[in-house]
Amino acid sequence: MSNIKKFRIKYFKKEKSILKLDKISLKFDRKIILDNLNLELNDGQILGLLGPNGVGKSTIFNIIIGMLNPDFGSIMINSQKVNKYPIYERTLKFKIGFVPQHGGFFHDLTVYENLKAIAEITIDNQSYRNEKINSLISKFELDPIRDIKADFISGGQKKKLVIALALVSDPKILLLDEPFAALDVMTIKTLQEIIVDLQSNNNISVILCDHQARDLLACVDTAAIIHNGKVVAQGTPTNLIQNIDARNVYFGDSFKII
Repeated sequence: MSNIKKFRIKYFKKEKSILKLDKISLKFDRKIILDNLNLELNDGQILGLLGPNGVGKSTIFNIIIGMLNPDFGSIMINSQKVNKYPIYERTLKFKIGFVPQHGGFFHDLTVYENLKAIAEITIDNQSYRNEKINSLISKFELDPIRDIKADFISGGQKKKLVIALALVSDPKILLLDEPFAALDVMTIKTLQEIIVDLQSNNNISVILCDHQARDLLACVDTAAIIHNGKVVAQGTPTNLIQNIDARNVYFGDSFKII
């Protein structure tokens, strides 16, 4: 784990909140998905979400970006309530980027055309638009495939492309839904390094969820366990795996991070 995250970012402990979910509740028909959930992301922090299938991790992301409205509770970004803001305003005004688990790109467009399509919507200045596209292509080492249709590139390349698309609008908050799913070990390590680099060099605050617990814990500052619609435990990776509630509902007794 230390090969990726050699140190835990400390300055976010000043607790400058950039995103806060306050008493969020949501149910579908009679099924309770989220139950008075509280979650906070501090400026410059990488926060991981863990929990069993169907516990509501992706639902949390959809509430943050505006695809779902909670039945109760507040979504606060930089101390401003954003519940009534639509998706595009949360993207542009409140600087939220989202990387979904599946898709997130135009299958029949090339890598360059994908980036250009998003940039034309989010960047008015044409000179800066071109600069941003070329910068992202370089950053994610997409030059060899820039003119290949996205449908024909590898799974790891697709994930890099979708992250690049989310960064076109210069987000301050980046949400990553299962970024390590179905990827090989080396590609996962590359993505872990990219996530830490976005925090360290771009000052982007990140929330990611994944079922690959060790891979997630290798690149976060803190993580939270979601169970029965609530946060039942939260802390640094080392502290979290020793938490009795986290062990009871998620890790089990034999889990280790190395």
